[in-house]
Amino acid sequence: MQLQSILFFETPTELLARVFSQLRPRTPVPAIRLEFCKFANANSFVRWDEDGLAFRITDVLEGAPAQILEALAYILLSKLLRRPTPKLYAERYRRYLNRKEMRRSLQLVKQARGRKYVSSPQGACYDLETIFEELNLRYFHGLVARPLLGWSRKPSRTMLGHYDPSHNAIVLSRHLDRQSVARLAVEYVLFHEMLHLRFPVEHRGARRCVHTREFKQAEKEFVGLKEAKELLKRVCAS
Repeated sequence: MQLQSILFFETPTELLARVFSQLRPRTPVPAIRLEFCKFANANSFVRWDEDGLAFRITDVLEGAPAQILEALAYILLSKLLRRPTPKLYAERYRRYLNRKEMRRSLQLVKQARGRKYVSSPQGACYDLETIFEELNLRYFHGLVARPLLGWSRKPSRTMLGHYDPSHNAIVLSRHLDRQSVARLAVEYVLFHEMLHLRFPVEHRGARRCVHTREFKQAEKEFVGLKEAKELLKRVCAS
């Protein structure tokens, strides 16, 4: 009860100063500047310079419970001071962001503020719309609504594809759009991203499960799965 009373009467700046004092008790608390910013996601930052500590926190958390701001303060300052983040605060913060209403708020913010580059699905070698429709009929009985499809701006070897639920878009790496890349490899990457439409991310408390058991089981139905994975290993190395 005493802790709750302290948190209730603290201003956000006082709370940040208190957390700093607990992490660096022998260091005088620097001047603290706090700004709630209209970011396109839940990212927040802290910088320590000659003018003091500058916190830039997503405005989605403006008005959040003091315990959540406290948890974020421990996360940001622990990282700044190169200390491990206490598990209590890390889990508290993750649980808050994983609440259904918070996930919805963050998705709306990303839709409204975020920018999504999606090029034409017609690449130099492969047409993603054609491949999507073939896979849709072959594995999903034609029941998956087609999202935005396109090739990435740059040819990444590390991220061959991703599904962005906020913009309902599947983007494949332009590194796959080459004559030297077998069509089977492109089909598998697109099929994998289509499974994210069929099996959305599950949130279990503080945990976020991207590839559920059902997702992994459905992925095994892809014809030529082993061969496709071997092809992608060579693609990533080339």
